[in-house]
Amino acid sequence: MIKIKLRIEKDNLSHKDTKFTNNMTEFYPSKVWQYCPWCGSKSFRAGAENYMQCDVCQKKFYINASAAVACIIENPQGEILFTRRAFEPAKGMLDLPGGFVSLNETAEDAVRREIREELNLEIASIQYIGSSPNQYLYGGVIYFTLDLGYKCLVSDFSNLQVADDVDGYVFISHKQINLHEICFPSIRKILQLYLS
Repeated sequence: MIKIKLRIEKDNLSHKDTKFTNNMTEFYPSKVWQYCPWCGSKSFRAGAENYMQCDVCQKKFYINASAAVACIIENPQGEILFTRRAFEPAKGMLDLPGGFVSLNETAEDAVRREIREELNLEIASIQYIGSSPNQYLYGGVIYFTLDLGYKCLVSDFSNLQVADDVDGYVFISHKQINLHEICFPSIRKILQLYLS
């Protein structure tokens, strides 16, 4: 494997990338959610960084990170498989295949399911790389995620076809990866962990 060191600097991100790193607090749940989901009171406020509390019924709603998986898959030539996002956020940008972990699903099962859904491929083996937090803006609300990176081995690419929320795919050699085309800082970080 070719090893290169990627440097990710906030000042070098393109304008399109900065929407994922700056001024997103206006979309935090504490800014968007106004009513208590239990009693309907408008006295629903941020109690701390990770929860909101109702002043009327005193119930707390905790805001925790959702788990998501990001998969690094290489072809026999050692090129990494990237998908092109079909929808916002970051529509049209490059991403690693993967997605959210469903309720009562292991991260490894999510890897297998997401790769099957998005690319019609079967995973032969999975190896954990590392994780990176992310802020995912969807439907006017920030979802805090913990993106789990995995190196996945695919033995057969003959059935590769895109579906679900993927608009296309491309294989890119390690040296040709342009970080400005990668959708989220967390995905860049997982690539950095893998390639360093």
